[in-house]
Formats: sequence, C-alpha cells, structure tokens
Amino acid sequence: MLQESANPTKYTIKALKKILKPVINLLIYKGITYPVFNEIVKELFVHTAETNFELDGKKQTDSRINFLTGIHRKDVKRLRNQTTNIDEDSTHLSLSALLFSRWLGDPTYSDKQGNPLTLPRLIKKGGNQSFEGLVISVNKDIRSRAILDEWLNMKVVYLDKNDHVCLNKLAFVPQQDYQEKTWFFGENCHDHLAACVNNLKDDTTPFLERAVYYDQLTAQSVKELAELSEELGMSTLLKLNSHALTLQNKDKQKQTAVNKMRLGLYFYSDTDNTNPSDKTEG
Repeated sequence: MLQESANPTKYTIKALKKILKPVINLLIYKGITYPVFNEIVKELFVHTAETNFELDGKKQTDSRINFLTGIHRKDVKRLRNQTTNIDEDSTHLSLSALLFSRWLGDPTYSDKQGNPLTLPRLIKKGGNQSFEGLVISVNKDIRSRAILDEWLNMKVVYLDKNDHVCLNKLAFVPQQDYQEKTWFFGENCHDHLAACVNNLKDDTTPFLERAVYYDQLTAQSVKELAELSEELGMSTLLKLNSHALTLQNKDKQKQTAVNKMRLGLYFYSDTDNTNPSDKTEG
C-alpha cells in the first residue's frame, strides 16, 4: 500500500514505461509505426472504458467515455460504432496446443512422470493409444496425417523406424508459424499482466506472482541457473498439466464450469548496467 504522500500515478507511469520498452522494441522491429500503435491504444481505451467502467443502472455514453479516457468525443463515437471485435481471437485455443497438452497430461499417452510416450501412427497399429487416436480424442474433423505432416515440418515430432510418432521436445514452441507464436505471446503476456494489475488493486484477492532476481553473475552461472530453471519449471508444468486435465474431464459437463486458469513460466537474463545489488524478490 502506497503512503498517502506518494503519487500513485507517477509510480504507475514509471512502471508502464518499463513494461512497454520490449513491446516498442517489437513494434519497431516489425515495422509497426507509432500512428498504428496510437490507433490501437485509442481503440483499447474506448473499449475498456465502455465494457469495464459502467455505472450501475446507467447506459454508458460517449461523454462519459470521453471523460474517463480523454479521447475526443468524435473519435469515441467512431470507435464505438466499429464492428471489429477486439477480442475476436481470445477464445481460440490452438489445436496443436490442445494435442500437446493431452499428450503430456493424459495417462493414455504419457507415463506416470508426464513424459510423452512414443505413439504408433495409426489406430490399426495402436488403438486409442496412437497418434491418430490422440487427434481423434481432441478433434474428429481433422485428419491426423495433416497434423503429423505439419508437426514433422516444424520438427516438433519425428518418426522412428517402427513408424511411431515421437516428440522432439517438452515445450511446444513453433519455429516457423509466426501466427502461432504471436497467439501464445498475446495470451501468456495478457494473463501475466492481468494478474499483476489485479494485485495492484485494493479490493481484490491477489494472484500468485513471484520472481527470483540476482545480479553480479557470470555468463556461466546464468547458464547453470537457466538449465536448472528449465528442469524444475518443466517438472512443475507437467504435474500441473496432468492434474488440470483430470479436473477438466471431471468438470466440463457442469454448468458451473465457466472458469479458466493459466500458470506461466519464464526465464530472462541480460547484462545489467545498474548499481550492483544481490537480492531476491518473492
């Protein structure tokens, strides 16, 4: 809780600049200019004010949105009348991600530690415990061969000499499909930031949001910590994935099954030009 003498707006803006630096870096790298970004932000301001800051029993007006956002009423009216759905992709979940999650979490397709089993390619060779059976368990309308060809092309899987499908890695990070990567980028960053924003509000129950930070480290020490982080982090994610899948299978037919969750994991390192200070956060 900030002291009364402190200026929360000042500290919020300072944090916002820190958050936006890597985003601006990406925009410039991808040739997305400030006027485009400005229009996106303007649209988001209007949309958020309209949907999240309504007064009980009162219709949201252009004048009130103008007051909340500082955006000219002419722009407010234009943006409110747009037919574009700003959250049109928010309910989409990649089929590849669903398949990958099931392969790692469902005991049919993984061992007790959550490690993916090698799967016979066809049902006639392995029954339900096959790659074709895995695809059918998630989506009956898409041929397993189409998924397999795409995954082979992306080097997510390979075929062994027995015509079994084998996973190459324990994290689905597409190497070629930029649309897929940006989808994960948006979803993961949104939920992480949403948890952080929630924790800055006074009237909400805080979410888990912790980090460990150290400086004054050599490159070799950072490499060692990165490897340990991946080992421990993947173990946690695999266990949670398996338990979440079990709960989802139990809950999904209930009318009250309307909630979602996400646990994220990241590791970042860089050279630090600030004043050295060993510390931990969390």
